[in-house]
Amino acid sequence: MLVEEIMTPKERLVTVPATASVRELLTLMKEHAVKSVVVEKGSPHGAYGLVTFKNVLQSIVAEEGDIDMLNVYDIMNAPAISVSRKLEIRYAAQMMVQNSIKRLLVVDDNELYGILTMTDIIGVVLEEMEG
Repeated sequence: MLVEEIMTPKERLVTVPATASVRELLTLMKEHAVKSVVVEKGSPHGAYGLVTFKNVLQSIVAEEGDIDMLNVYDIMNAPAISVSRKLEIRYAAQMMVQNSIKRLLVVDDNELYGILTMTDIIGVVLEEMEG
């Protein structure tokens, strides 16, 4: 099974520019009930980023950050770790385990196609167990 068969497509992702404030980011996360947001690339040859609840907590709690003084580019992971949509799921799962991450952006030719999460992969495993 390939990544593109189980990923969440880009049309369903929440994105934000790197220049947005952390307050704007949190508002988006709350409105869409998501735990991560894709950071748009700044130029055609730039890299996509990713911001998760963990990034927000690290910046606000651990570093006593002021969400009105911080921008997304201050706290994002960029470039985000990504995989091809044509990759077999088992290799994506290995990347997640080896790098202790829960999400991989799905990018081909430097264009975003979606996101693959641990939840997506576990869902497939559970379906196979039931079937």
